Amino acid sequence: MFDISGKQITVGGIVLALLILFPLVVTSPFGQHVAIITFMFAMCGVAWNLMGGYAGMFSFGQVAFFGIGAYASSFLLVTFNVSPWIGLMVGGVISAMLAASIGYPCSNLRGHYFAIATIAFAEIIRIVFNNWKLVGAAEGITVPMLKESVGNFMFHSSKLPYYYIILAFLLIAVAVCYWVSSSKMGYYFRAIKESHDIAHVLGVDVVRYRLYSIMISAFLTSMAGTFYAQYILYIDPESVMIMPISVQIVLVAMLGGANTVLGPVIGAAILIPLSEYSRAWLGYKGTGVDMIVYGTLITIISMYQPNGVWGSITYLLRRGK
Repeated sequence: MFDISGKQITVGGIVLALLILFPLVVTSPFGQHVAIITFMFAMCGVAWNLMGGYAGMFSFGQVAFFGIGAYASSFLLVTFNVSPWIGLMVGGVISAMLAASIGYPCSNLRGHYFAIATIAFAEIIRIVFNNWKLVGAAEGITVPMLKESVGNFMFHSSKLPYYYIILAFLLIAVAVCYWVSSSKMGYYFRAIKESHDIAHVLGVDVVRYRLYSIMISAFLTSMAGTFYAQYILYIDPESVMIMPISVQIVLVAMLGGANTVLGPVIGAAILIPLSEYSRAWLGYKGTGVDMIVYGTLITIISMYQPNGVWGSITYLLRRGK
């Protein structure tokens, strides 16, 4: 188990207090929007990290679970008037079950073969939803405007509730990641990442624990998808199931530091504001600038600090002692 020192608890408490106060100080709607999107991608990055960083399953298919979460809650609300909170849980369960059904036949795939399989899976899901008339096909789903309330997961007068909800979701994801990383399951994940064969010899049920990592990751990513649907109130396959979302999730985790609990949060705090503000400042002239900067940052980190920004921070802290 990993022990948490009193100093770490104090620092964490201060950071949490600053995050809680942030939207009260930064009252600009755009500034709050950037923070919300940052938290959302940080949550997705933490979820990806459970399978990609700890278990070594490099996936580009997370967008499928993100989209399923968005569609599940929206469809149930529009068709059956089911609360988005219930839809959130339904979408999470569907995503986890689908992840297991895909993960099992792919249980022997490793490295780039697994990555290619996840890309194919995500594209199949996008094509299915793009042609599935029951869920709006290419036209998508418009979430109806309901009375502003926590129960309806809908707020019209302020972004503050969305900010605090996604912050709570992110904290849940970080807590789950910490629990997994410090538990027996986390050690099994690391063993699988190092070598399937050695892990099997040591008594680890490789297939079982690979499925665990995929299912937990899918559930958390689906939660983020439901949040996004309630936040923007309109979804279609080209907005919630496109490959750039998966790429951004992977970049967030890799830049911040895969195989670390807070790495994806740091990565999101760097990449997402950079992307959002560059688009806002440069407009159409800045198209692609964020991706150029992404690539440059990833290249530099890969060359000089493969453990990511968080790895660099911890390295400097150790040297300073």
